[in-house]
Order: sequence, then structure tokens, then C-alpha cells
Amino acid sequence: MTTIIDGKKIARQIHERVAADVAASFAAAPPGLATILVGDDPASAVYVSSKRRAVRAVGMLDLHRSLPESSAQEDVAAVIDGLAADPAVSGILLQLPLPKGLDAALLIERIPAVKDVDGLTTLSAGLLARGRDGLSPCTPSGIIELLDAESVPVAGARAVVVGRSELVGRPMAQLLLQRDATVTTAHRHTADLAAVTRDADILVVAAGVRGLIGAEHVKPGATVIDVGIHRTLSGLKGDVRAAELDGIAARITPVPGGVGPMTIAMLMANTLRAAQWAAL
Repeated sequence: MTTIIDGKKIARQIHERVAADVAASFAAAPPGLATILVGDDPASAVYVSSKRRAVRAVGMLDLHRSLPESSAQEDVAAVIDGLAADPAVSGILLQLPLPKGLDAALLIERIPAVKDVDGLTTLSAGLLARGRDGLSPCTPSGIIELLDAESVPVAGARAVVVGRSELVGRPMAQLLLQRDATVTTAHRHTADLAAVTRDADILVVAAGVRGLIGAEHVKPGATVIDVGIHRTLSGLKGDVRAAELDGIAARITPVPGGVGPMTIAMLMANTLRAAQWAAL
């Protein structure tokens, strides 16, 4: 019988720990998270709203900035620079994607690494690659928390990450390596993908391709983490054909309710960590 990993439950536990630490250590001056939303993309607005609710729920300051669709590159840059210089701001998150005409990469690089709660700057990526303290991307960090909460052995395990994005795939591989897993990175263009993934004790799928992974890709007893999320007429679906894995995988994350809640939980944890570093 395959165990469904309850990401909502584990995320709640992280929110509770963050809230307790904020109340205990930052009662006088709570950490502040500045989310920046440029334009009125409906999906982005929903994501930012969820993050802002979480910020308030754990007792941190909601320092949101909303900018019009017509904002120029220098307008967004000026907002980021102001937040970077503001001691009340512990973390800065620029919601992606941005409207056409804006260079997201250049704007992200303006965020100081100590406030880069999304872990997307070149400096943050370099710190992760070197195994030094820094703020890691929230989704991969959340997956590590899921594995720990489920007592999944990572050291010595064979792990396969399907996906190579800067936000999930690449940092996921780095975090697993740091935990002494033997890691292979694959992607949608990998020849004979099933031959690669069937070797995995831990299979993390973040390819952005709906239903890419099925029973033929998974070793019996593996732990499968599905990062994909796709809106369909029959509801949200992942990169994994989950129904096929019942009785094959030992554990699997559902879509929704698996990795998604962990991403926001780790955003709260990263903001708290940034505030703790600033207080040293």
C-alpha cells in the first residue's frame, strides 16, 4: 500500500514553529517580508495573496508592494533598491513571471543575498553550490523537509531529479548531494528516461510535463515527489501519473496538497532565518 505524504500537515508544523520563534525572539520588531507584484496576472495575484496571508498568520510584517503593468525596468529596480536598504525588510520576493519588457534576471540580481528568500540570485546559487550557509529556493528546501518528516533515508540513497530548472531541479540536486545521496539529474530529453528513473530510491519529478512519469519509471518501494502542477478540466494534475503507482511506490506526494504547501512554509522559514542573520 502506497503512503500518501501529507504536505499540508507538515507545512502546518513548520508554520507553527516559525510563529513560535517569531513570538519568542522578535516580539518588538517582527521580521518583514516584502512581496512585489507587477501587473495584474490573476495566477500571480492568487500566489501572492497566499504568501501574504501566511506572513500575517506567523506574526511577521506584510510589506507588500504592488506596481502597475506599465512599470518600467527602472521603476521596479527602484522599489527593490528601497526595500534592500530598509532594515524593516527581512526578505524580498519578486513574483514571477513579470510583464513583457521587464528583465527578471537583472531585477532579481538587485536583491541582496541576505534578503533573497527565494534563493534565486547568482550569489545564493553559488553559496548553495559551495555548501555554505545561504537562503535556498523554497520548493527544494521543502522537499528535504518532507523527506525528513517521513523518515526517508537520504544518505546513501540513489536519487534522481527529473528537471533542471534554476528554481527546483538544480538546487534540488545540490541539496540531495549535501545530504550524501548519489544524485542523477535527468530531464524530458533524457534518452530512455525510464532506465534512469527506475534506479531511484528517491525520485523527484519537476519537469513541467503533465503525466510524464508512470509505473514503468518507478522502482518498487521508491519515494516519489511530484512537483508538477497543471490545471485541467478534471482538476489539478502533476508530472506523475499517480494512480499507476499505487502499490508500487512506498510513498508519494499528492497534487494538490503535497509539495505546494511546503513552498510557502519554507518561504516563512527563510524569512525568519534572514531576520535571525540580520540580528547577529
